[in-house]
Amino acid sequence: MSKIVLRTYRTKKRRTKTMSKPIIILDNGHGMETPGKRSPIWSDRTQLLEYEFNRDVVRRIEAALNERGIANVVLVPEWNDVSLTERVKRANDITKGNKGGAILISVHANAGGGTGWEVYTSPGQTKSDPLATILYNEAEKEFAPDGWKMRADHSDGDPDKESNFYILTKTSCPAMLSENFFMDTEKDCRFIMSNEGRQRIANVHVRAIEKMLEA
Repeated sequence: MSKIVLRTYRTKKRRTKTMSKPIIILDNGHGMETPGKRSPIWSDRTQLLEYEFNRDVVRRIEAALNERGIANVVLVPEWNDVSLTERVKRANDITKGNKGGAILISVHANAGGGTGWEVYTSPGQTKSDPLATILYNEAEKEFAPDGWKMRADHSDGDPDKESNFYILTKTSCPAMLSENFFMDTEKDCRFIMSNEGRQRIANVHVRAIEKMLEA
């Protein structure tokens, strides 16, 4: 198996000054000890570990938001996994402490033998839906021209899929979860292992966040 080099991962201390606009909460899913959550070992002995992918993409989003002066916080600066209960507590504390509230985006890689990109919100019509639509539209503009499948559910009038994921149903702020291609499908996995793929995914999130804050 190829050696994986991990970067030192640090984030700025959470801001205490309240703002009138939402603060962006970036949730990097899972941790280095989470069972499963990795690709097969491919023929060249490479393998993707989801926690590393999630943290690298979030690091890129965070850096771009900081350059643009957009208030944000990385929910889990640790490399180890943090329970969903603790993640939700942190997110709700951040939301409560900011006058403008917050928007949470949880970044993941998908699995299950499919292909393409999708975004989830909690069931029903919520404040998350129009924000997730912005993210979906940016992803579609970026990836569909290259032939990537956009996995959508338009049955309720918008493209996001719905699920009772804990991070979506228990947070007090609008929240969405992006599934950025399939780590157990080799074509998808090769894309999200590449610097180009990761940067394009990060760019999609950044452009969407800018539009969310304008909405």
